[in-house]
Amino acid sequence: MSFSILLADSGSTKTEWRLIRAGHPPLSVRTDGLNPYFQDEARLTQTIQDQLVPTLPTAITAVSVFFYGAGCTSPATETRMATAIRAAIPGVATVSVASDLLGAARSVAGTQLGVVCILGTGANACFFDGQQIITPSRSLGFWLGDEGSGGNLGKRLVTAYLHGLLPPHLHQRFAQTHPDVDRLRVLDHAYNQPYPNRYFAGFAPFLSAHKDDPFVRPFVETAFTDFLNLYVAPLRAPTNVPVHFVGSVAFIFSDWLTDLLIRHNWQPGLFSQAPMDGLAAYHSA
Repeated sequence: MSFSILLADSGSTKTEWRLIRAGHPPLSVRTDGLNPYFQDEARLTQTIQDQLVPTLPTAITAVSVFFYGAGCTSPATETRMATAIRAAIPGVATVSVASDLLGAARSVAGTQLGVVCILGTGANACFFDGQQIITPSRSLGFWLGDEGSGGNLGKRLVTAYLHGLLPPHLHQRFAQTHPDVDRLRVLDHAYNQPYPNRYFAGFAPFLSAHKDDPFVRPFVETAFTDFLNLYVAPLRAPTNVPVHFVGSVAFIFSDWLTDLLIRHNWQPGLFSQAPMDGLAAYHSA
C-alpha cells in the first residue's frame, strides 16, 4: 500500500495530523502538542509513537511528512523534530519541518501576498510574499509577549480575578466555574509546573462564554490592540494587503478583530480556526 502525504500542524497545546492518500478518505488524528524548543528528542519521539503511530494503517511506505510547528524556528529545533519523526514513524521517505507561522501563511494566503497572524494558545504575525515569510518572527513567547493569545487572555483574566478587578457578578461566575483557582495554585502553575501557557489558555473560554457582558469586550480588545500595535503595525504592510488570522481565539472573536482592523485602516482577510484544511489544499494542488 502506498502513502503520499502526512501533514502536521502543531501548537503548544495539540498537534493535528492528516494522512492524505490517493483513493482513500483523509485520516485525521490529534495528539499532544509537539514543540522541539521545549521538548527533547526522546519525548517528541515517545509522544508520536504512543499517540499517532497506533492510529495509522499498518503498511506505511513512501510517506512524505510536512510538519509545521511552534518552536520550529531554527536549524537545531527543525533537525530535532525531523529526527524524532523518522525515529517514530516507519516508512518515512522525506521529512520537511517548518514553523507554524509558515504553515498558517500557506493555509490562508496560499501563494498570495498577505499579512498572516496566529492567535491561538500563542501569538505571532508575519508578512508573506506568497512563497516565503519576509519578516522575522516577532513572538517573545508566553512570559514576554503573546499579547492577544489564549494564554495571554487567560493570564490577564486570572490576574484581574486575583486582584479583585472583575465586576462582582463576573467574579462570582468565575469562582463558580473555576473553584480551584487561588493565589498559591496559580503561582505554582505559573512558575513550577510545565506549560504555563496551556494552563492559562484554559481560562480563555470563560471570556468567549461571556462575550455579551459589557466588561468583556473592552477587556479583550485591549489585548487585541496590543497585538496589532506590537505585531502587525511594525510590518508596515500596504493597507490594501489582507490581514489573515489563524487560531481558535481569532476565529471566536473574528467580529471584534474585524472591527479593530477596519478602525486601523487595515483590510480584513480570512479567519480560520485551524490551518489543516488550507494546508491540505496547498499540498494537494
